[in-house]
Amino acid sequence: MSRLEGKRVLITGGAQGIGFEMAIKFADRGAQIVIADIDDERLGQAKAELAARGVVVSGFQVDVTNPASIASLRAQIAAEVGPIDVLVNNAGVVFGGPFTKVSLDDHFKTYEVNVLGLVAMTHAFLDDLVARPEAHLVHIASASGFIGLPYGSSYASSKWAVIGFGESIRAELNLEGHEHVHHTIVCPSYIGTGMFHGAEAPKATNILEPAELAEKVVHAVERNKIHVLEPFMVKLTPILRDLLPTALYDRMAHLFGADTSMAHWTGRGSEEQTDESQPATRDQSEAER
Repeated sequence: MSRLEGKRVLITGGAQGIGFEMAIKFADRGAQIVIADIDDERLGQAKAELAARGVVVSGFQVDVTNPASIASLRAQIAAEVGPIDVLVNNAGVVFGGPFTKVSLDDHFKTYEVNVLGLVAMTHAFLDDLVARPEAHLVHIASASGFIGLPYGSSYASSKWAVIGFGESIRAELNLEGHEHVHHTIVCPSYIGTGMFHGAEAPKATNILEPAELAEKVVHAVERNKIHVLEPFMVKLTPILRDLLPTALYDRMAHLFGADTSMAHWTGRGSEEQTDESQPATRDQSEAER
């Protein structure tokens, strides 16, 4: 999508974090922004801030785990905004901690939001994208979608699913002759928004700046790039995992601290966390890793 000016961009989880930063960067290119979020209060604040910047913005409340809520969102957008050209599936949650210390409900919620919600949004809007002269679909996945992540098992596995789903949809669109619908899967490491507070970036990597990553995502959409893998070491991770024997890869991951990076995760509830041996399991409500 060489030009974003005048395009309508829908971002789930767009009221905060990396979703909000992407809204700013898309708007900088002249796009019309539609943010959707479950948090109505933050949604109003985000709309006001974007409007103060001169952004043409609309905002709608949505629960991506509820198909009826998504259907209502689509109807509202069609009636009040018009057909979208770009869908950014960004909404997500994370619950950290030892597997059995995280409640089963929280594990299930991780899959409901990060996987089923993303699938439901894509199912609702994909035909609209296909009907446009040129369109783009963005999935915010994670570097953890390539590896196992102790203390974040359901989160990492949900992002494996996002990558697999995205690759499958991309291939299906091409097979059906819809090459005008481009696709980007974003796989970042930790982002400095607070969602992964307490997590430690593996050696040879760094905590990503939200605005910088958002810029890379928008640039990828402009260039029709299939993947965004950041920082640099993330680009090497799938290659090393596939080439090295498992035992050697595991030793390397431990040497770099990749397997312990979530050991002290607390998220935005860190100020309420008093026992570091029991990481918090508070809901962090946008995908930022």
